[in-house]
Amino acid sequence: MNTYSVKAAEVDKKWVLIDAQGLVVGRLASVIAMRLRGKHKPTYTPHVDCGDNVVVVNAEKVVLTGRKVEDKVYHHHTGFIGGIKERTAKSILGGRFPQRIVEKAVERMLPRGPLGRRQLGNLRVYSGPDHPHAAQQPEVLDVGALNRKNKRSA
Repeated sequence: MNTYSVKAAEVDKKWVLIDAQGLVVGRLASVIAMRLRGKHKPTYTPHVDCGDNVVVVNAEKVVLTGRKVEDKVYHHHTGFIGGIKERTAKSILGGRFPQRIVEKAVERMLPRGPLGRRQLGNLRVYSGPDHPHAAQQPEVLDVGALNRKNKRSA
């Protein structure tokens, strides 16, 4: 008996729409990362991009549990000496690009390397309720119904 390995031409990619309103960031990111990698499919192959295309709307309305809104800090480096900068999750959610909270959480759950970057390209995150992917007819995935801990009131 041989192990079946799917080829890139045989992959069936679907489009999935997730409404992130009231969902916990880490739990949402783990569901999205699993969908992007294709681990929910029986034909999962580790070295092939066999995941789905994921569209996330209402990313500005995600919930961080505990005191993470004030305490969680995101760092980045400018490239200059002593150029490390930090921002809290509260300032990012209240800023111009609140969808970056979800993008970073998912990015850090994917493997580093060329395959992980290609899989991250299948993620589209929008801060509001509108998205330009209606022509792809994405099927709605209710992450809040998967587990009662996935959804919190703001």
